[in-house]
Amino acid sequence: MQLLVIQRILGILLMLFSVAMLPPMLVSIIYADGSLAPFLYAFAVSLITGILFWLPVKSRKQDLRLRDGFIIVVLFWSVLGLFGALPFALADQPSLSVMDAIFESVSGLTTTGATVLTSIDTLPKAILFYRQQLQWLGGMGIIVLAIAIMPMLGIGGMQLYRAESPGPVKDTKLTPRITETAKALWYIYLTLTLVCATAYWVAGMNLFDAISHSFSTIAIGGYSTHDASMGYFIDKPLIELVAIIFMLLSGVNFSLHFTAWRHRSIAGYFYDSEFKAYLIILLVVGVITTVYLDFKGVFDSTGQTIITSIFQTVSIGTTTGFTTHQYHLWPGFLPVLLLFTSFIGGCAGSTAGGMKVIRFVMLLKQGRREVLRVIHPNASIPIKLGGKPVSNRILDAVWGFFAAYVALFSIMLLLLMLDGLDQITAFSAVAACMNNLGPGLGEVGFNYAALSDSAKAILSFAMLLGRLEIFTLLVLFTPAFWRN
Repeated sequence: MQLLVIQRILGILLMLFSVAMLPPMLVSIIYADGSLAPFLYAFAVSLITGILFWLPVKSRKQDLRLRDGFIIVVLFWSVLGLFGALPFALADQPSLSVMDAIFESVSGLTTTGATVLTSIDTLPKAILFYRQQLQWLGGMGIIVLAIAIMPMLGIGGMQLYRAESPGPVKDTKLTPRITETAKALWYIYLTLTLVCATAYWVAGMNLFDAISHSFSTIAIGGYSTHDASMGYFIDKPLIELVAIIFMLLSGVNFSLHFTAWRHRSIAGYFYDSEFKAYLIILLVVGVITTVYLDFKGVFDSTGQTIITSIFQTVSIGTTTGFTTHQYHLWPGFLPVLLLFTSFIGGCAGSTAGGMKVIRFVMLLKQGRREVLRVIHPNASIPIKLGGKPVSNRILDAVWGFFAAYVALFSIMLLLLMLDGLDQITAFSAVAACMNNLGPGLGEVGFNYAALSDSAKAILSFAMLLGRLEIFTLLVLFTPAFWRN
């Protein structure tokens, strides 16, 4: 374990993060909202702390090992959640406790979108922008951004990329060099954000809302600058259409976007088995939702039923968490169906949460193989994706992930119920946070303000587990990791 190297990199990353306080400071000056001081203090504290970490060990430039990468990633997301909470804790409006500020910060950075805030429409513009910016930075991962510039600082990035990057297969690179891969991902991410913001603006949002919502749409975060979320723009259906398109795009593996851009062809999408499964799942859930809402007569017209059903299905299915209506109050089984869809989430290598479509597909294929093995016990039945057999190592990793997911989910569910939450609220809160979804059912249908500090701490841990795909965080709790 190279503790001094870890300290140096953590200091550099904190100094980089301090720059995130500058855009909200500019927004505060432009709108004269009186919230400049909290960001100025947060900038100074983050920068000075980073310098104090970095300065004594600035000459330590050894190559990183994989274990070092895991520690840096976990430390950085944890520390970042604390430093990111500073503006919320220091601001007069909103007036948040330390735990509430940490919850809001972690929720933003992990692109969960669960909030403790109320009266969002009345908050200072700088605070609103900062929340959206946190999600945008967390969407692709600040560490991936750091990898793109770390070579200039003498730091290798492959270990960080493998530790932080989501998905069951973490060694796939778009380009031969990891730095170029990180840059390619960020170029695509930035381009999608700019196009999304422009589309929102053309569709009827003002410039501030368009930029802010593009951040949370591409990051699949779900924070909004309004209490009503996307329901604030209910009289402008074109905005819902824009949101649907960009939520769908952001839930797709970014390597497919890169391939499509490089070859100037979209054919690659439809050769990808995960992408096809992703569309089929959302289509089936969307049809069920539309038919049931129409049957129950929830909305006045079939057109409104269709657009609302598709929007909410894509929003919840991709774990974005935007709402146009209070879906948790919809009749029958629909709220639970949509919540279950978030367990699947988006594609691996996307900004979406959940277990990922590719894992879900492999679990189904493995289940089907076990049924066939009962009928033909001596048969050799390979599992294939895209016509290629999947190695047993990957299958074992998927089953291990699923087992760890269920075990941790159950433990946190029981802890929340022990804290006094009812079954529906506890179950949906863990699901919404661990899947990085945001809105839940029951008491957490609107926000998480009423929960106790202990419940918020548990759910903050659940968000980090979901963002780091469980094993990156869980590995630090194993004795084997700390042995030489």
